[in-house]
Amino acid sequence: MKEFFRQLSELIRNSFLIVLVLAAASLGIWRLMMLQIVGADDTEVVRPANQAVYGQVIPAARGEIVDTAGKPIISNTIGYHVIVEKAYFPADAAEGNAVLLETARMLQEAGCTVSDTMPVSRTMPYVFEAGRESDVASMREILHLNSYATAENCVDKLISDYAISADYSAEEQRLIAGIRYEMLLRSFSMSNVFYLSRDVSIGTVARIKELRVKLRGINIVEEAIRDVVSGNVLPHEIGYIGPIYSREEFERLKENGHSDYALSDQVGKTGLEQALESELRGTNGRREITVTNGDVSSVRVAAEPVGGKTVQLTVNSEFQTGLQAILSEYTAHLRATDSECRKANCGAFVVLDAKDNAVRGMATLPTYDLSELLEDYSAVAERADTPLVNRATDGLYRPGSTFKTITATAGLNTGVVTKNTSFYCGRNYKFIDQTVHCTGEHHSIAVSQALTVSCNIYFYELAQRLGLDRLLEYENKFGLGSPLGLESGDSGGYLACPETYEKLGIPWYIGNLLQAAIGQSEVQVTPLQMATVASTVANKGVRYQPHLVEAYWDHGMNERLSVTEPVVAETIEQHYDGVFDTVKQGMIGAAKTQMPAQYDLNRIGFQTAIKTGTPQSPRGTDSFVIGFAPADDPEIAFCAMIEGGKNAKYMVRDMLELYAKCYPESRIGKAVN
Repeated sequence: MKEFFRQLSELIRNSFLIVLVLAAASLGIWRLMMLQIVGADDTEVVRPANQAVYGQVIPAARGEIVDTAGKPIISNTIGYHVIVEKAYFPADAAEGNAVLLETARMLQEAGCTVSDTMPVSRTMPYVFEAGRESDVASMREILHLNSYATAENCVDKLISDYAISADYSAEEQRLIAGIRYEMLLRSFSMSNVFYLSRDVSIGTVARIKELRVKLRGINIVEEAIRDVVSGNVLPHEIGYIGPIYSREEFERLKENGHSDYALSDQVGKTGLEQALESELRGTNGRREITVTNGDVSSVRVAAEPVGGKTVQLTVNSEFQTGLQAILSEYTAHLRATDSECRKANCGAFVVLDAKDNAVRGMATLPTYDLSELLEDYSAVAERADTPLVNRATDGLYRPGSTFKTITATAGLNTGVVTKNTSFYCGRNYKFIDQTVHCTGEHHSIAVSQALTVSCNIYFYELAQRLGLDRLLEYENKFGLGSPLGLESGDSGGYLACPETYEKLGIPWYIGNLLQAAIGQSEVQVTPLQMATVASTVANKGVRYQPHLVEAYWDHGMNERLSVTEPVVAETIEQHYDGVFDTVKQGMIGAAKTQMPAQYDLNRIGFQTAIKTGTPQSPRGTDSFVIGFAPADDPEIAFCAMIEGGKNAKYMVRDMLELYAKCYPESRIGKAVN
């Protein structure tokens, strides 16, 4: 019996334990199910984050431009810009319009320029701005309007698309519409901030920061901006930067390999700023903006920007400004002292390193200060004396008797004449049915002396024997008729030949060859080309491509990255001995001719070689001189020209003395000093 109760007791205890285990298991299963159900409910309430990452450009500082001594011409300074950021800007159009209007009004009151390039008048009745046909066509396309849409249609479309309230005045509506269009034009987005105003004052910065809570999406950024340090040094060649004006320009930049541009970028527009855009612009950095559920949750710099290269020029700033002063002062002297030169307001002076055609100085008159141009472009551009024309590189002139150096070279190197071949000059020369004249009566004369005294009849006779084709061949060899390849650009001019005359609608006569041979007729050259002619003679037929860039450095100018090597553009092989020596002797003789003491070239410690010219022009006559010095081992070659002036050769001595001052270790410097 005891055994029975013991077994019963164990059965009850085991059964109870089993029940407890089953109950605990059931409870656990129930709690797990509840957790899953509650978890499912929580997932519906707190959904996975809606997150996106946007890339934003960090502009790189543009490379500086310095002279040959490292003195800044164009540098950078910190500027403050007012921007609009999509991540913080109101999504509601009406609210955004209010922010834009208040900010724009504040900027205008502070004298700041608000970004608005819409080609529509600022006041009613709205009309398209003259001369902006391509911008108008782009605007119609961007706004999805037909080609007949009026300016008023364009403004109305913007007012409708961006819910610009009728409660605003017409002026306010136009202001908002202009900014909205600019934002559209600049592809305003999470990735592209919009620059509402550039280079604002510290006071404006403080005011914007005070109101940032109210002006949602408006911010201030600090970026490097262009600083014109020496605006009077090569302003035409340096050029300037500006915004990307149109989508067409943007697409052209992309086609040229600049795929990382943004529509808000500033790019080179003229001169070296444009020509060296790839070297100067640097590499932009990248900022990543993370937006979670519509709010910015983080901002990080993914890549730091790398500044552009520093461009070191071949020009010494002191020599350049001094050369400009020589040209300006001498023309002023002519106007004051010679009644025939009252309008001698324009000219050019080019000085090249004779060893490689590096530009040492390039003056043009009239000129301007780059700072003034950037401050008020219209005031400079609309001046009656056309200062925007770079007469050194783009002014086209008849070279007159300076051209005889080419005719002489062609005659000597083809064997048509030797240095001893003489022609008779009796002052008058009859060719077919016309009679032409010389400035003197030189009797029997050979080529060197003909260059010295500038005998026309010698070169008339030589031109007949030489023929047009051979003359044109040597003009091309000397670099006339096509651009020389200067980095900032230069004109090619044109040559006197039937093809040119046909383009000009002028009949060609065989007698035109005579005038072409002495630099008259329709020969058109630049002072840069004629300075190159002089250096080619100095180098005995080796013509170098002129250049302005001496070297490239890293952004901080700590490491020189590359040096410009001389480029031989043409080599005129001497087929007979002494071709260029014979031409040079004639030019040395011209430098020895008597001049007033202050201009004399005979007592400066070395010989100089020059050739003058007084070509006919719409102004009566111009005055040219080309040359090189020292004559026996040339360091520099040059060309000076004055429109409607006289005796450009009188500027040569002042130029040589200036060069000696700026380059005291040169042979010229040691001789003069």
